[in-house]
Amino acid sequence: MRCLPCVVIMSTVLLAACAVPGEGGVTAVLEKPAERALLQGLRAYEDAHYADAQRELTQALALGLVSAKDRAAAYKHLAFIHCASQRIAPCEEAFKQARAADPQFELSKAEAGHPVWGPGYRKVLQ
Repeated sequence: MRCLPCVVIMSTVLLAACAVPGEGGVTAVLEKPAERALLQGLRAYEDAHYADAQRELTQALALGLVSAKDRAAAYKHLAFIHCASQRIAPCEEAFKQARAADPQFELSKAEAGHPVWGPGYRKVLQ
């Protein structure tokens, strides 16, 4: 089953690419290594291939994602992976990085209340 927030993020990234005049639309996004790695990482996350997702999301960040929202999405999913693996310090650090990348970053109410990553997220907000 697909993760609805992930599908929304992927759709938003692709639609945003289409809205940029002269940029070539979706194919232009897929030609950018960082953005391509982000999409692959989100897809791996959706498919519950968390090691692959972590590798791709980390690579996307290292390659220099342009959009603050894309960087925040990458860090958010890394936080989810770390929290689910009980790596609390990296989980909290990823949430901090998401907020640093995009000061408007917030989890949805359902995500913030999740028993696995909600506590780490709330701790970062304090």
